[in-house]
Amino acid sequence: MELTVRLFALYRERAGVREFPLELPGGATVADLTDAVRVRYPRLAPPEVKIVVAVNADYAEPEDVLNSGDDVCLIPPVSGG
Repeated sequence: MELTVRLFALYRERAGVREFPLELPGGATVADLTDAVRVRYPRLAPPEVKIVVAVNADYAEPEDVLNSGDDVCLIPPVSGG
């Protein structure tokens, strides 16, 4: 399946793109997606940082199964005070 992955804030800056297409096998999970993204953009986030993923405007869990055409966004950690 092909997905379009959108990046925000720090992730967009590190990858140098707003969005990119990503091909994954049918039945792929959010964890499969983040693994593939880390291979494609190794500087995106250190391995110890959990990449937060939203699918169709809802936060997703690593075991959630993706479907072709899902709206996928990667959201970097935020801090502030």
